[in-house]
Amino acid sequence: MDLVLNVADHFFLTPYVYGPNWPEDDLLRQILSLFAIANIGGYLLYFITATLSFYFIYDHRLLKHPQILPNQIRREIMCTVTSVPVMSIPTVALFAVEVRGYSKLYDNVGDSPLGWFWVVVSCFTFIAFTDACIYWIHRFLHHRTVYKHLHKIHHTWKVPTPFASHAFHPMDGFLQSCPYHIYPFLFPLHKITYLALFVFVNIWTVSIHDGDYRVPAPLQPFVNGCAHHTDHHLFYNYNYGQFFTLWTGLGAPSATPLLLKER
Repeated sequence: MDLVLNVADHFFLTPYVYGPNWPEDDLLRQILSLFAIANIGGYLLYFITATLSFYFIYDHRLLKHPQILPNQIRREIMCTVTSVPVMSIPTVALFAVEVRGYSKLYDNVGDSPLGWFWVVVSCFTFIAFTDACIYWIHRFLHHRTVYKHLHKIHHTWKVPTPFASHAFHPMDGFLQSCPYHIYPFLFPLHKITYLALFVFVNIWTVSIHDGDYRVPAPLQPFVNGCAHHTDHHLFYNYNYGQFFTLWTGLGAPSATPLLLKER
């Protein structure tokens, strides 16, 4: 995140907001800047991706589904808009630790343990690590002592639209995002790769709420796509993973999505 912070400082924050007398490496300034970046960037990524998905991908026939709620899209958006600032508080704390140099993020491919090979491999290890962690965090959020306090809000949307993708209780959203922030503290990761993956996971989160159930037939048993995730919204006890069905098969009864069976 220091790459984004440096660009923001150079082109906008130092000349127009803070002035030259407040050092760019001051912790308080960095926290304030990261909070603004996290919220503005989060809203832009959410609204742009969800809006494009809604108008160009989402099956609008689903809006006539009997379990679509009155004013559902507006309620999904309002839930997201009110949650993001609160969700960003602990997120910014992790960003600040990262910016201060305590992570294993690196600038140059030459600093990679295995050069370009590791840059490529780290994309797959990032996905595998975060998918496993999110599966178990997600199952924890479905525990009866926790569910009604945190995760139940997200299951308000039985038939979600793309705007439901980030409509969480703030603590629920933060907990499920933690693996993305924890990975670079445990494993080396190129900074640009990290930013690209961060954008990718947000797009993926929208995509599994977009009502487009098409997945290439050979991948259907393995990829936790929109059909799998919509079944999760409807039936609660299947498909807790983010990207794959691997952990569902190992940790709970596996389910082929009814939405795929019907096609």
